Amino acid sequence: MPVLFGLVALVGVVCALDLVLTVGVIERLVEQSEKCARPGRAPATSVAEGDRVDAFRTVTTDGRPLHRDQLPDDTAVAFFAPDCRVCRETLPEFLEYARALPGGRRQALAVVVGEEEAAAVYAARLAPVAQVVVEERGGPVSLAFAVTGFPSLLRVARDRSGTLVTTPGGPDLGRPGTPTSRAA
Repeated sequence: MPVLFGLVALVGVVCALDLVLTVGVIERLVEQSEKCARPGRAPATSVAEGDRVDAFRTVTTDGRPLHRDQLPDDTAVAFFAPDCRVCRETLPEFLEYARALPGGRRQALAVVVGEEEAAAVYAARLAPVAQVVVEERGGPVSLAFAVTGFPSLLRVARDRSGTLVTTPGGPDLGRPGTPTSRAA
């Protein structure tokens, strides 16, 4: 009988330890998800500052062909997904920023990634201030920038050799008209 009580006590201790560890893991997961959901976090892209933008060819929502070499220096590039909560929170800030760019909508590129019907609302809001591309996940522009999550907000500029490279920016993308590229 004492052996049985000892085993029951041991199982109770193991269960209590398991419960404490599980609560700790849950707290860490909540902490990490809050950290990732905060606007102001780094862009969700695997392209680092100064990395080359791969070639792409696409068509904007107004029917104009667009490729990498058409992007002027200091262009703001934003990637949004219609089903992304942080994208919805960041969109008004990007719209305000893009409206103030000295080069107008030519200096802003917005890529809406998702099904055309869901992306139409974003595209309509973005069209007055940016060139807009709607594409499925893994589309040509997303691949060229190696986008892995949303929203992704970047700047592009040419380095000394004339190669188009990225310069990540926060959701505010710096002050309009002030180059944030350090590509040299």
